[in-house]
Amino acid sequence: MKIARSRAELDALLSSYRAAGQRIGFVPTMGALHEGHLSLVRLARENADLVGVSIFVNPTQFAPHEDFDAYPRDEARDLAMLEAEGADFVFLPRADELYEGGFESAVKPGAAAQGLESDFRPHFFGGVVNVVYRLFEAVKPDAAIFGEKDFQQLQVIAEMVKAQGLPITIIGAPIARDDYGLALSSRNAYLSASELSIARMLNRVLFDTAAAIRGGQTEEEACAAAAERLLAEGFRSVDYVAVRWGRVLGAAWLGKTRLIDNVPIF
Repeated sequence: MKIARSRAELDALLSSYRAAGQRIGFVPTMGALHEGHLSLVRLARENADLVGVSIFVNPTQFAPHEDFDAYPRDEARDLAMLEAEGADFVFLPRADELYEGGFESAVKPGAAAQGLESDFRPHFFGGVVNVVYRLFEAVKPDAAIFGEKDFQQLQVIAEMVKAQGLPITIIGAPIARDDYGLALSSRNAYLSASELSIARMLNRVLFDTAAAIRGGQTEEEACAAAAERLLAEGFRSVDYVAVRWGRVLGAAWLGKTRLIDNVPIF
């Protein structure tokens, strides 16, 4: 597994592969890797000749009050996991190089970014499209893999790629879950043992909500009932439970940790 820490190193690493016409699959991450990330690497392998991963905790998608400084980081562990999984290269860009010229971006999120996450994190998708576009410029992948847990983000990125005319196939990967159904997330590391048992109710409530809608309950009634149930189960607050793109999406706070998840209705 090869490692590039600059654009020059990345270009040198990939030039021969590009010249040979090999298809590059790419998995952007913020590190703190878990089985969910590794499942993205495996899916990239199915769709490409060469698989690369980036590790970069992106400052532009965190608001000043959010957990940028506390976000879990363990580069050595992440690299060992990726090498064991068979990744071909890892891009570890420096912020000053990736954001050379400043943090502003001409690339803006489109209609898919409206509502849901943007209602509670209005800065978020601007930061996401900013960094993903820059990473795409650097890696020039043929395919990029994103997990369906961040389903709105997946739609925003696919929309951005189309709007910018980028020749990149965006592939959504199924949500990786633990044995109790909890969606795997780097932020799950923040949860105490007691909070973890409550967190595992999120997916159950969303699955039950999808079943209620299939059974004929209106989306508004089912989502309102889901929010009440999450509070009753011990969540501190609920940002939203809503239907979009044929899925029930939810975001809720447990202690100081914000969890998101979604399930298909049909």
